[in-house]
Amino acid sequence: MKLVLCLLWWLLVFPCNAQVSDFSYINLKKADSVARAYQGAKLSNLPQLSYQLTADLTTDVERFRALYMWVCQNIANDYRLYLKNDHKRQRFKDDSLKLKAWNDTFKVELFKKMQKRKRTICTGYAYLVKTLADFADIPCEIVQGYGKTSTTDIDKLTLPNHTWNAVKLNNKWYLCDATWASGTPNPETNLFQFNYNDGFFLTNPELFAINHFPVEKKWLLLEDSSYNYEVFLENPILYNSAYLYLDKHLSPKKLLNKVKRHSQFTFEYTLLKPVDLRDVSLLIDNGTGSKTVRPELILKDKKLTLTHLFNHTGLYDVHFMIGAELISTYTIEVER
Repeated sequence: MKLVLCLLWWLLVFPCNAQVSDFSYINLKKADSVARAYQGAKLSNLPQLSYQLTADLTTDVERFRALYMWVCQNIANDYRLYLKNDHKRQRFKDDSLKLKAWNDTFKVELFKKMQKRKRTICTGYAYLVKTLADFADIPCEIVQGYGKTSTTDIDKLTLPNHTWNAVKLNNKWYLCDATWASGTPNPETNLFQFNYNDGFFLTNPELFAINHFPVEKKWLLLEDSSYNYEVFLENPILYNSAYLYLDKHLSPKKLLNKVKRHSQFTFEYTLLKPVDLRDVSLLIDNGTGSKTVRPELILKDKKLTLTHLFNHTGLYDVHFMIGAELISTYTIEVER
């Protein structure tokens, strides 16, 4: 009986598959317009900014959207600051006292820079989203955890390296990532360019979990209780563009895969929006060269299935492409 009650409590507090499609009946354009109207507003008075962004909106999802959109379009990602923090945290990871002292010192620097220059890293983004939401009486939490991108060194992913938000709307919790939504810093020049990605707003938790793993597992918002950190580390590489096209990534479940020569390999996805099947391709790289192939395609309802026959042994990086957009990457070993 206790187990049943706990399960019911979990489903009530953390219902699954909470995503932006829940609000398809609401037009968010007005909220986006309000956010643009206050472009360039200062951070010196956050209660006032929160009020200005939400006063003329009627639903919590619109109000939160305006706050979130403003943060994504006005706060730049400071990649140099991120590298500095990551270097120090790695240096002190085995000394809890020094690590805490650094974290305390860095927070002061972080928030001063954000207020003065509107530049920050993920911690600042998540803090600002939560603070603005708090002033608007919208329940919002900061979620600390691990973020995995194409450049992440899995062997060094020993400390939480990313922060995002969970927001409660209509009695359901939703996930969003203002940092990755705002744009992308160039790792070579460290220069940031605003390029808003709407896919990180109230994302399907099943997709979100492929490259986000929270310290507190409850913030996965998943039905699958077996999903753990080890599974997360084995996930395929998912790029930002995936969030614009995919609702779910179904298979393969792992980055590293094996297949027998002359065997077919299948890739499966649930689409977020329609795509032109002529734009779907696989870019296959064997280490010395690459070629684009057109896989066999099946589109039924929103489920897209790609099938490719591997006729030659070897180790291949296989990239799923939609037009010029890189969606995901897998490594496939073709054996005899």
